[in-house]
Amino acid sequence: MVSADRGGWQCRGLGWRVWGKARLHGGWRELKEEAGIDVPHQDVEKVADLEFTFEGEKTLMHVHVFLAQAFTGTPTESEEMRPRWFSVDELPFSDMWPDDHMWLPVVLRGGKVRAAFHFRGHNDILSQRVEEVDAFT
Repeated sequence: MVSADRGGWQCRGLGWRVWGKARLHGGWRELKEEAGIDVPHQDVEKVADLEFTFEGEKTLMHVHVFLAQAFTGTPTESEEMRPRWFSVDELPFSDMWPDDHMWLPVVLRGGKVRAAFHFRGHNDILSQRVEEVDAFT
């Protein structure tokens, strides 16, 4: 988890805007640049597909969440993040984005999730759809 500029913690840590097959390559680059770690490409699996919309805005955020089973290097603080480890049963959900508690536990127990959230501002969820899926096509 990384500290967020909103004063709490988030699991969405590192991000990038890249379309198509370059998405994963952009992610590996960002992990190295922003966190100081390398992830073996064969150890990465897509575990969540999340969509976020916001009342009164045309913006659609489509977030692909990948899970890495291993990494090399030492996570280091950067302008983008301040890493901190939490045990799974002590995640600070009250300090995280309000949707995280709806989908992250599924991922952490080995499942995959497709979800959509509609917000008022960035803290009030007006509607949500969360479903566990077997695979992504």
